Amino acid sequence: MTDVTPTIEQVRARRSTAEGLRYFDSLPAVTVEEMLGRWRGEGVETGHPMDGVLERFGWYGKRFDGPDDVHPLVFRTSGGLRSVNPALMPVGLLAVRPRTAFLPGVAGAFRLLLPLVTTSRPAARLRMTEYRGVLTATMCYDAHPIHDVFRRVDDDTVIGVMDQRGLPQPFVFLLRRER
Repeated sequence: MTDVTPTIEQVRARRSTAEGLRYFDSLPAVTVEEMLGRWRGEGVETGHPMDGVLERFGWYGKRFDGPDDVHPLVFRTSGGLRSVNPALMPVGLLAVRPRTAFLPGVAGAFRLLLPLVTTSRPAARLRMTEYRGVLTATMCYDAHPIHDVFRRVDDDTVIGVMDQRGLPQPFVFLLRRER
């Protein structure tokens, strides 16, 4: 492995969590205030079992209305963007058996059930926490032992690392600010 910091394109090409974390570690912290707004999300394939799972279900991104008003799971529906209540999501199952999301009919069933799991209430908070030696903005889920930790790529892009208790490696994703 080389000492040169990888680019996001190299992380994607190598599909490695270690490369994703090296890239993440090379970036500066972001503040809670800088995270406010609506963000479009996309996974970064690193060989994590959750690669592609959120996209399979129609994940759009995240919405940060304020430090205590965070919508961590925003999905695109025929009626527009809707926030999903993470407490009603099978996070435990997806953590243990993420490939379940790719079974025939599962994504379609989720879309049918989506109206039953949407919410207008926030389901997470933004706080400054230390992760991998850097104090940075972190989204803390209310209902699950999950923290999404952010670093700045540029003024309108952050990389996130989902740190979930019970998973041996973090899940890596990008968020791009909507203007």
